Amino acid sequence: MTRRSRFLFMLALIVAGEAVYALPFLVARLFRPTLLDVFGITNLQLGAAFSLYGVVAMLSYFPGGMLADRFSARRLMAFSLLATAGGGVVYSWIPSLEMLTLLFGFWGLSSVLLFWSALLRATRQWGGELQQGRAYGMLDGGRGLVAALAATAMVGLLAALLPGDPSHATLAERGHALSVVILMFTGFTALAAVLVWFCVPEEAAADYRARAKGEAIERFQWSSVPAVLKIPGLWMQAVIVICAYVAYKSIDDFSLYARDGFGMNDVESASIGTISFYMRPIAAFAAGLLGDRFGSSRVLVCSFVLLCLSAGSVGLGVVPGSLPALFVIGVLAISLALNALRGVYFALFGEGAIPRSFTGTAIGLVSVVGYTPDIFMGPLMGYLTDRTPGAGGHEDVFKVVGLFALVGVLATVAFQRLSARRREQLTEMVA
Repeated sequence: MTRRSRFLFMLALIVAGEAVYALPFLVARLFRPTLLDVFGITNLQLGAAFSLYGVVAMLSYFPGGMLADRFSARRLMAFSLLATAGGGVVYSWIPSLEMLTLLFGFWGLSSVLLFWSALLRATRQWGGELQQGRAYGMLDGGRGLVAALAATAMVGLLAALLPGDPSHATLAERGHALSVVILMFTGFTALAAVLVWFCVPEEAAADYRARAKGEAIERFQWSSVPAVLKIPGLWMQAVIVICAYVAYKSIDDFSLYARDGFGMNDVESASIGTISFYMRPIAAFAAGLLGDRFGSSRVLVCSFVLLCLSAGSVGLGVVPGSLPALFVIGVLAISLALNALRGVYFALFGEGAIPRSFTGTAIGLVSVVGYTPDIFMGPLMGYLTDRTPGAGGHEDVFKVVGLFALVGVLATVAFQRLSARRREQLTEMVA
């Protein structure tokens, strides 16, 4: 593979990896106050829609992993992006709560079954044996940069579509502006499918199997799944992903906290939501490079400690409503930590000595457990913020994030010990 084709390959993975989740997540993350008012729903009702997404996604991760081990990433990802974009057209119509909930369930299928494991398997193949941290760091950091640019553009578009003072916009004006933003994200998702089709090589998902045909132990076999299930480090990695993903879901609360706790308008609160996107490329790239140099698990421990301190401080009410600058600092610290975690937690497959030919299946298994916050965090955040209006409910959300971060520290230390023991066992078997 030439340097140019290698660059385009990673570029396609980065753009597609963010575009497929723009409609189900980015719109609500940036424009949550506007979305709640325009759709006429509560935070808890939106959380229930996210929960259906999570249930469908959880059921899709494992079969999606096996599909990724058997079929071309190019075809799987392109079809997934087009299907997701089709849902965006319905989203732009501002449908009823029932239709909105079903739409999120559809996205749970379209963005996971055919996409997620194919994306990560292709990324592991791109990174080779020695650059796993860099590959996943580049993927998540690049996705963060794409998200930051898209978020900034969409916030600017929303501001342009609303009257000079957004706080005086009517509900109809806000609804029209939100529909236009959704359609722009829909077009972005469809264009990503075209990029994948032309830049991801057809053999990307299968070239390793082609090289491994003579090595029966490295080929995917159904009978090998129980052996993968028995790897203790794999399940500990799933716990690590849970703890990190709880923090990632808390990003959804940034813009609403800015409005409820600090009195910001729609455009200002959406701007707060973009902060995390700009921290993501910095944190993920740095975490990937440090992970290759010092070990991904060590980077995870440090990141979980920072997350525990920063989220815990916000959760304990250290940030008063009269000092929004401190809130911004808290958002920066939380974003730095959680995006560093996301940058390297899948790089642990190499450290945990997971066979390369089982990558898709292992990703599916870890994701089934690791992404369960998609099921419970939306309703939980909705319940906490609806139960205690104002800043108090949001502080409760970040208390939860801080507690999960503490569990993440303990889980990562346990993973390090289990992985060291597994590598010793494999070395003894070879000897």
